[in-house]
Amino acid sequence: MTRPARTTASTCCYCGVGCGVLIEHDGERILGVAGDSSHPANLGRLCSKGTTLHLTGDLDARALHPELRLGKGLPRSRVAWDSALDHAAGVFADTLRQHGPESVAFYVSGQLLTEDYYAFNKLARALVGTNNLDSNSRLCMSSAVVGYKRSLGADAPPCCYEDIEQTDCLLIAGSNMAYAHPVLFRRLEEARARRPQMKVIVVDPRRTDTCELADLHLQILPGTDVALFHGLLHLLLRDGHVDRGFIASHTEGFDALEALVQDYTPAQVAERCGIDVRDLFACAQMIGGAASFLSLWCMGLNQSTAGSAKNSALINLHLATGQIGRVGAGPFSLTGQPNAMGGRETGSLSNLLPGHREVADPAHRAEVAAYWGVPAVPAQPGLSAIELFEAVHDGRIKALWIVCTNPAQSLPDQQRVHQALAACPFVVVQEAFATTETCRHADLLLPAASWGEKDGTVTNSERRISRVRQAVPAPGEARPDWAIACDFARRLERHLRPGAPSLFDFQTPQALFEEYKALTAGRDLDYSGLDYARIDVHGPQQWPFPTGAATGTARLYAAGRFPTPSGRARFIADAYVPPIESRDTRYPLTLNTGRLRDHWHGMSRTGTAARLFGHVEQPLLGLHPQTLAQRGLVEGELVRVRSRRAGLVLPVQADPSLRPEQAFVPMHWGDRFLKGLGINALTLPARDPLSQQPELKHAGIEIERVDLPWHFFALAEGRVQARLEAVRPMFEGFDYASFSLAGRDRAALVIRAARQDAPGSEWLEMIDRLLDLADGPVLTYDDPRRAVGKRVRVEQGRLLSLRLAGETAARDWLKQLWQDGTLDPALRPWLLAPLSEAPRATTAPAGKTLCNCMDISQARVCAGIAAGLDLEGLKRELGCGTQCGSCIPEIRRLIARQPVDA
Repeated sequence: MTRPARTTASTCCYCGVGCGVLIEHDGERILGVAGDSSHPANLGRLCSKGTTLHLTGDLDARALHPELRLGKGLPRSRVAWDSALDHAAGVFADTLRQHGPESVAFYVSGQLLTEDYYAFNKLARALVGTNNLDSNSRLCMSSAVVGYKRSLGADAPPCCYEDIEQTDCLLIAGSNMAYAHPVLFRRLEEARARRPQMKVIVVDPRRTDTCELADLHLQILPGTDVALFHGLLHLLLRDGHVDRGFIASHTEGFDALEALVQDYTPAQVAERCGIDVRDLFACAQMIGGAASFLSLWCMGLNQSTAGSAKNSALINLHLATGQIGRVGAGPFSLTGQPNAMGGRETGSLSNLLPGHREVADPAHRAEVAAYWGVPAVPAQPGLSAIELFEAVHDGRIKALWIVCTNPAQSLPDQQRVHQALAACPFVVVQEAFATTETCRHADLLLPAASWGEKDGTVTNSERRISRVRQAVPAPGEARPDWAIACDFARRLERHLRPGAPSLFDFQTPQALFEEYKALTAGRDLDYSGLDYARIDVHGPQQWPFPTGAATGTARLYAAGRFPTPSGRARFIADAYVPPIESRDTRYPLTLNTGRLRDHWHGMSRTGTAARLFGHVEQPLLGLHPQTLAQRGLVEGELVRVRSRRAGLVLPVQADPSLRPEQAFVPMHWGDRFLKGLGINALTLPARDPLSQQPELKHAGIEIERVDLPWHFFALAEGRVQARLEAVRPMFEGFDYASFSLAGRDRAALVIRAARQDAPGSEWLEMIDRLLDLADGPVLTYDDPRRAVGKRVRVEQGRLLSLRLAGETAARDWLKQLWQDGTLDPALRPWLLAPLSEAPRATTAPAGKTLCNCMDISQARVCAGIAAGLDLEGLKRELGCGTQCGSCIPEIRRLIARQPVDA
């Protein structure tokens, strides 16, 4: 008898929007997901990633049991939880006794729940006695933290999502919102349709899908945002579009900024930013003439050596015009991870303490120490992410605990990161997915619960606290992150404070929440009036929500008073400073990195869902068509990309969204999916002096065609994660190797590779065994003289796997045959033929999947457009764009391009 399906309300686990999700499950497995129409963040919408949450988390990729090794050269073996944590406590205790508290560190994640964060903060600061606790939020949001604190006095986004729908002028800077925050972008599209008079400005070096909605796109040169914002303020001052009354009553420091921006004249700013001066004037006029002005920004501003200056320069525009604390107005940073806000609240950056307190403030340290009942909180500043891994590299950090993050993919300058992890005496990795690049370096691997498997809270970009609820038990022996932290802490206490009452007597995440929320009382983020019961009954709530409050606070600073010593907001007068790596003769191109529509972060989760590869299947280096022509390159050719740190081999594609001197590549591919330590082998660890956020968006590169005559292509259906784990090490000797997934209801591993010379026959035989091509109903062709060999497995009228070595012309149409599911018997004689196009009567390759929700290819959309269908007609006839809507900007672009193509 089947168990009836049940529904659990929770939140999504991808970006900072904090979407409400309804989880359909049977108590053991998650069967499906849907948007929660009662959740105020998404109102029932989900993006392409959210709608596929139930398809992610392949058990072949999960960490299921604790594993330990007692030497760097040894394999890990399964151990019991007690043995694992006792061993970890012993190593940490010995390290602390021999080398002191600064010899250990914790590196955590914006994916954790608030309760998890709090447990690790208390563990590091109250028990271990170190501030060496940092988060991967350092890589995405720390410049926004500094910007808010310097300008407004507290790390508190003052706006709410409704402002996106109610503003008169919206500036989007450094964010491809259509890809990175698609649910909010849908809200913006609908608001724009209702209020066509709303003005939308996009500032971005690329012409992204977000720009399709813009009245004005300022395609500035990378890194020139500060100059642009100062130039806009220059014009607002000149034209009388500043609010002198607000400035006088509610701000300080304006005179210095006013003097600084006098030098940022329109002609100079336009030249420096690489834009038309008329567009600069138009932008200033839109902002200055708007009754309400809202700005949104993300990584384009934050991931920079001038990230703090960019944030404050943009906030300056709001303070100068009095556009803050009102409906539809204010500076609104979009958070990059689901609970980066909760991490900032609990103190999960090395310079912070719980409740938006500062390590550098003696009074703050005393408050937290007294609350925890410990003699003191350490005064020595902790190491930020880049500093932390530098300390691991040079041997100062001897025990490192990594939680729910993948620094061996996400940090810049990956060669040094991998060297550091390989040399660190003791590395603990607490992770749900055992397949991440970082897990390779784990001396102790601890299996953690993942989305849908644990309880707690998260805070989204608009300061709204939502509940995360467990729907199903975690697989194997995986445990919630907070429970692992507290269990370890209790064991470490036996070494460090024997006989004393435990500081970690928490039996539920709710107990952690109740202890933590008191540390917010009286602070700017006060949510002492909240508890699980209130959220369960009344839904997600925005802070501040102090004791006695009936509702949360939608907008901050309505009275014009700010949480600074003077009560006034501050103008910040930072001059424009160019990026660290400028273009030169050796590295004449500027590399930008960013997100794709259907992937998130390092693909530890999305990398388990084959359909999410349908839109973009492999990493491609985008170059302007003019650059391709100048270099004599054609799409699909392999090039060697060199930065000052490393090199990678990638295929190129024409990308007219770029300027000719620029290049773009998605950030998601690490060493697991791409030979060569992944994209961040190219990026640099230089960082903002205030936020310590690295400049992941701007690196100097050069490219050159690489001649790799021996090519390899393979596809194998089923067990994709296990196959990938098995075959990935075999490609270390290749110059180029890329791994991805394909399919929808059936999944396959796809391998593309190339090298100078053919490998030996033993290598091919091993690959064939791993891909189920060694025996059985397999068609075979070998030409040893030309180093060409092919295998195609056909069973019950279906193509199941294939391998093309030395000659791969048929790869695309053979892959399409697999995708189609059935094989015309008349095609069997052609399966091993060196044909780049399908024989007559076969299905032509459909190309990329444009609409993931409805499985609609770009070819079908283009055919519909050619038949005369507009957007509404395509929705009606094909169904594309009717679910999450992430494909709509791209469809609109194809419609606009159709007359040109014709």
